[in-house]
Amino acid sequence: MSGNNVVSLGRPLIGDGQGRYRIHIVGNSGAGKSTLARELSAILNLPCILLDTIYWRPGWKQSPADEFRTAVRAALAQDPRGWIVDGNFTAKLGGMVSDSATDIIWLDPPLVLYFPRLCWRTLLRLFGAAPQCSAGCEESVREVFLSRDSILWWCLSNHWFVRKRETERYRIDGVHVGGKSRRLGGWGSELATWKQAVHEMALVEAERRGSQGDGGLEI
Repeated sequence: MSGNNVVSLGRPLIGDGQGRYRIHIVGNSGAGKSTLARELSAILNLPCILLDTIYWRPGWKQSPADEFRTAVRAALAQDPRGWIVDGNFTAKLGGMVSDSATDIIWLDPPLVLYFPRLCWRTLLRLFGAAPQCSAGCEESVREVFLSRDSILWWCLSNHWFVRKRETERYRIDGVHVGGKSRRLGGWGSELATWKQAVHEMALVEAERRGSQGDGGLEI
């Protein structure tokens, strides 16, 4: 699974063929999903749905399964043009997000690249210098460094599990075999090239729709 699939596999996003994009961003904790979701939201002018902020309640309380599913379903329905979802939560949501997505973007950078970034982000959260995962969910030294529920431990222990799961999905439903799952790995250049391609695609679509007078994506 190497090489740049942005150029070789055509359009950076598939969509539904009518200018609508439902994008599900998956990958391990710290891989950059939330950052990419916000960037794509700005490029495509689509709602950015962060599953962590829906699931986690103040004090790191988990949302009841039925309430979580109802909230996610409502978030997906807020804009008929589509959405961008960051997060996995397959055990809680099943295929609610991935099955209805037109594009699944798997962020798969090397662990040695993104784990230090996660450590830095976690330290910033500890000192209140970065936004919380969800409102009212404060980090603590004990939870970060002394708990099995630590985000750092979760990242390390789930890296290979996530890779195995997404590798299997990519094998079956990857864009290289006509599916909707796209892997973006490497040290950053592939992701940067892909984001630039998305931006250029959005500009072209905006110009086309503007000439037709039917609105569409606002850039």
